[in-house]
Amino acid sequence: MSATLISLKPQDVAARLKGGGAVLVDIREADEFARRHVKGALSRPLSDFEAAHLTIEPGRDVVFTCRSGMRTAANCDRLAARVDGPAYVLEGGVDGWARAGLPLQEDRKAPLEIMRQVQIAAGSLVLLGVILGFSVHPAFFGLSAFVGAGLAFAGATGFCGMARLLALAPWNRPRTA
Repeated sequence: MSATLISLKPQDVAARLKGGGAVLVDIREADEFARRHVKGALSRPLSDFEAAHLTIEPGRDVVFTCRSGMRTAANCDRLAARVDGPAYVLEGGVDGWARAGLPLQEDRKAPLEIMRQVQIAAGSLVLLGVILGFSVHPAFFGLSAFVGAGLAFAGATGFCGMARLLALAPWNRPRTA
């Protein structure tokens, strides 16, 4: 039997949260949550969701969210299995919440999400390799090929060396108080 999550509009979720009848569980990774989230949401990243402590008081609805709703929909069986009774999803995710004009807690000083940094770095390196390949020497096309191979490897194995390297960058280290 396949579990489903019942979709709720952002205004409905806001009303349930305000009335104390629901808890919002954000399944995005910690770096995504740190940059922008709904105030009061619990951060329970999907990467270690089964190990995460998820205790909900009786009588409160559990509403799951991610950035757009895609991750939540793709993992509805995993999410619903952790809840006794019906489970809900924020329609449109955090982006839908923002489009509805509801307030978000944002930290513009938090680094961009690692995967966005990977996209920026990989795209820039591929573009650089192509430009240098045409303008300087064809051997620079190898840079684009190397980055493409790395991305294919990351997709096939789940290990992204560029993400690991970027995570060590000074701007991605936790700030001290």
